Amino acid sequence: MSVVTNATLLIYLAKIGKLALLKEIYKQVFIPEEVKKEVVDRGKQKGEQDAFIIEQAITEGWLIIEKIAEKTLPVKLHPGEEAVLQLAKNKKIKEVLIDEIPGRIAARLVGLIPRGTIYILLKAVAIKEITLEEFIDLLEKLLEQGFRLREEIYLEAIRRAKELSQR
Repeated sequence: MSVVTNATLLIYLAKIGKLALLKEIYKQVFIPEEVKKEVVDRGKQKGEQDAFIIEQAITEGWLIIEKIAEKTLPVKLHPGEEAVLQLAKNKKIKEVLIDEIPGRIAARLVGLIPRGTIYILLKAVAIKEITLEEFIDLLEKLLEQGFRLREEIYLEAIRRAKELSQR
């Protein structure tokens, strides 16, 4: 199974030391060139540690950069988000990893399934890649890193993780 991911998810998973979960959950993880520039190139200029972690995943070959020839989507978003949706459509990949609400809405409008950072952590619990305790610790680390999460989503995520960990 393949997926196309946006910048936010890569940055936060790298910040909490769990970028490799993407490799465990998906066979191939694609990013458009725009996302690579945003995350790796600009991140390295700012000295962000996560940029180097993401660059390493690209070097290892499981995080794959793709160039988009033309954009034909009927939506206007941040260039990285637009590129993610376009790349997914071009490659006929149904799932996109995107946390921002406008990007998630646009993904649904063009027939894609948006998933986010919390989904990846829940999936990791489901496939026994992390424990319930690790899930809760990782949620806390995300929040410490500035990840925004509404209280009801936080509580629902923990409830769901408990269910998944008991299977």
